[in-house]
Amino acid sequence: MNRYATPSSQIYDVIGIGLGPFNLGMAALLDSVPDVTSLFFEKEKEFNWHPNMLIEGTTLQVPFLADLVSMADVKNHYSFLNYLQEHNRLYQFYFYEKFHIPRKEYNHYCRWVSEQLGACQFGKNVRDVIPFEKEGEQLYQLNVMDEETQTMKSFFSRNIVVGIGTVPAVPEPFHQHLGSTVFHTSDYLANKNNIGNQSVVVIGSGQSAAEVFLDVARLQQEFGGRLEWYTRSKGFFPMEYSKLGLEYFSPDYTDFFYKLSQQKKDELIKEQDLLYKGISAETISDIYDHLYERSIGNEQPPIHLQAMTEMTDLEKNYDMWKLKGVHRIKNEPVIAEADIVIFGTGYKPAVPTFLNKMKEWVKWDAYGRFHVKRGYGLDTALQGDGEIFIQNGEIHTHGVGAPDLGLGAHRNAVIINQLAKREVYKVERKNVFQTFESHQPVKQPQF
Repeated sequence: MNRYATPSSQIYDVIGIGLGPFNLGMAALLDSVPDVTSLFFEKEKEFNWHPNMLIEGTTLQVPFLADLVSMADVKNHYSFLNYLQEHNRLYQFYFYEKFHIPRKEYNHYCRWVSEQLGACQFGKNVRDVIPFEKEGEQLYQLNVMDEETQTMKSFFSRNIVVGIGTVPAVPEPFHQHLGSTVFHTSDYLANKNNIGNQSVVVIGSGQSAAEVFLDVARLQQEFGGRLEWYTRSKGFFPMEYSKLGLEYFSPDYTDFFYKLSQQKKDELIKEQDLLYKGISAETISDIYDHLYERSIGNEQPPIHLQAMTEMTDLEKNYDMWKLKGVHRIKNEPVIAEADIVIFGTGYKPAVPTFLNKMKEWVKWDAYGRFHVKRGYGLDTALQGDGEIFIQNGEIHTHGVGAPDLGLGAHRNAVIINQLAKREVYKVERKNVFQTFESHQPVKQPQF
């Protein structure tokens, strides 16, 4: 039975729920803002960013400047460059000469930041967020379970920032089979020891699927086994990474996108998959090189890649899994068998259960999604100034930059300025060379 502790009497200006990179970045940026009181809760015991995808040799897909703070405050103590200096790695990084840092090092950097911030509390599971009014002020009560002592305590805040991130997306027909031999890439390293010389099918065509495919291929080169890779996409295509293409991950494009109708936004998102769902050119090159080297002397490694193919069903066939699908262009059936099936099918936003008691106040769109205001606060029926801000749950309202680490510090700057009711961090209005709005030529003066 749960034991209840005495509620905290302090009213915080903001409480963050979840400590992924975005809320951790907010905690870091707020550390030097004494007039905004804050607290951040995370149910896990410590910071760990996608721990089961910290595959050896993998890197971030954004430059190191997309750390927790630099794009809002390059002089901040919690910048990645200061982390390097504190760990006597500046010269090593200087000679490393790469913008994209190892994913393992990014995780270590974030852990270094989290360990210095007293506002960050781990092992604290937020169960409920309940709105109430006190002396004419809109507040939120958070009921928080201490995972170690199993005691519940209530905290009070004027604002909430939800930063729990997205959840693994596995197609509905396959949910019932999830386990140690059928799993999402987010559980890859936890199950890697089961692979050995087994036959493996990877499904999906994004970065995670590609990284897992390559890691399994290298593993099987040593231990044996068969490997197949399927995607319903039209090919194993690279993510858009041209310099002008990257300008879509800017505050300027977010402003343009936000002003569009929701119908136009949904249409655009469907057309922009390769801005954020493709594979890095470097990973594609590594995969090709691996296949080339294993085929020397006309060897035929037991590896099969097939695009334009959607897997629709999975069933147990004795001691193996039988996959059924269809070739989307030829409309012909496809069948595959494997010991292990790995889904690299991406992530999706989800409404957290701690907001269940908020649902009647939150405004939803026709698809059951949050309606998020330009300043990242939820549109609700509540009165007062208190906001529930959303981190990485607004791609449908703010565009493809929502999950991008490079825009995290900017979004936090926008939110912090609202919390402080002043310009704590400067928010630039012109950041790119191109214009997304329709261009109106400037009239020349007549003489």
